[in-house]
Amino acid sequence: MRRHSLPLLATLIPLSLALSACGGSSAADSGTAATAGSGAKVTLSIGDQKGGNESLLKAAGELENLDYTIKWSTFTSGPPLLEAVNAKAVDIGGVGNTPPVFAAAAKSKITVVAATHGSSAGEAILVPKGSTLQSGADLRGKKIAVAQGSSAHFQLIASLEQAGLKPTDVTINFLQPADALAAFNSGSVDAWAVWDPYTSQVLRTGARVLTSGEGLVNGLGFQVAAPAALEDAAKSKVIDDYLKRLQRAQEWVFKHPEEWAKVWAKETGLPYEVALDAVKRSNGTRVPVAVDDAAVVSEQKIADTFTELKLIPGKVVFKDFVDTRFNGNLPPSTTAPRSYGKGS
Repeated sequence: MRRHSLPLLATLIPLSLALSACGGSSAADSGTAATAGSGAKVTLSIGDQKGGNESLLKAAGELENLDYTIKWSTFTSGPPLLEAVNAKAVDIGGVGNTPPVFAAAAKSKITVVAATHGSSAGEAILVPKGSTLQSGADLRGKKIAVAQGSSAHFQLIASLEQAGLKPTDVTINFLQPADALAAFNSGSVDAWAVWDPYTSQVLRTGARVLTSGEGLVNGLGFQVAAPAALEDAAKSKVIDDYLKRLQRAQEWVFKHPEEWAKVWAKETGLPYEVALDAVKRSNGTRVPVAVDDAAVVSEQKIADTFTELKLIPGKVVFKDFVDTRFNGNLPPSTTAPRSYGKGS
């Protein structure tokens, strides 16, 4: 496994996925805005990923009756979004479980303020149709594609450890999803560690899951804010309202998976069947939870793992990047994800 010291978050290899995943990529400001009611005095700048929170809030009717303005900026993934938070270009945005660790290691000015807990079934190591690999132990000596610094990267490391392997026992190819998909389809790699909706998309081509993140990774996602926004009383109040709207929208998704899949498919260009698979497997299983001690401990393990692998510089103390003021009466971070039943 190639080892890299990453003093800057920007050194992460870019990802092409514009969904709720976790690796690095370049950002593009969408320039779109959700208009608030007349006389609004506060503008909340929100970092999003395509087919993400803006689409979700629209579908659930949660962008109605706002008394503030939302300026949306679209990013292809978590790390560049957090770069924007650090630069105060964005007040808040949603990412997966690993980008905050890399941002913290880069000494970025970020604060984790909210969390969700969902199924990790969509975090998987996939093998192509016809592969002879049957277990994680069979990965010894094989080539595996993964996006560096992504949640799939941590899931791969955890899966190898569970199989009694070290990262040095395999050849890890750090590839962004588009390149990883091409390598996977051409046979240039033996396996691909990735997340939904890629998991759902590739499974429909005859590929299969070799191992999944269930029981291995924490399934957490986070809303991460700029400290300066939290220090502004008016903006902090607006952030509180925004987080409550997200919580209601997530509840709406669980009750309307097919409707959300249609919206998500339209926004991303995914086939409806793939979007629905991904909603039921992982993206629609999320439960709003507190950023509590258990979440901090779980994230600290991720940070320590990447430190040991020398993929981030120095020690990260994750609790130093957490603000619990918005926890309210949310359930603990260990709350079971939503379930759509066996086989979903």
